Amino acid sequence: MPVNSHQKQGRGQHKGHHRRDEQGRFPKGVSGNPAGRPVGSRNAATDMAQALLDGEADALIRKCVELALEGNPAAMKLCLERIVPRRGRSVKLELPDIASAADLAPAMGAITRAAAAGAITPYDGAELSRIIESCVRALEVSDFERRLRDLEREVEQSDAPRP
Repeated sequence: MPVNSHQKQGRGQHKGHHRRDEQGRFPKGVSGNPAGRPVGSRNAATDMAQALLDGEADALIRKCVELALEGNPAAMKLCLERIVPRRGRSVKLELPDIASAADLAPAMGAITRAAAAGAITPYDGAELSRIIESCVRALEVSDFERRLRDLEREVEQSDAPRP
């Protein structure tokens, strides 16, 4: 009988599976479970913890808030990060239009200056920087496609019979 519901019964050797050595170890570079863990399977400890906490979430949240209000730093951090997660807010910041790679540096400069001056939070600055990075990737893809089209056109023209 398996110790928990995730263990398999039987130790039969199946086609393609490797035997263990004398010390009970698998040969180097060979997995004991080539198929891997089944998709969606959960850890037994996670299942047990979930069963223990079912129905107690409200009481735990209330206790965490009480501890935070009493000044417990760990409870305060937990409340701020998990119970009351940061909500996005609108940020008004003048950025130059980004039409080419030349516009990226001024946009990043504006974000950096705004964060340094306190007009936006460092978190907001980092989020805006990620948007600029996405623009960089889009420009790179667009440039790559343009260059590829130009090369393909040149090849077609060079392959065309000359009069």
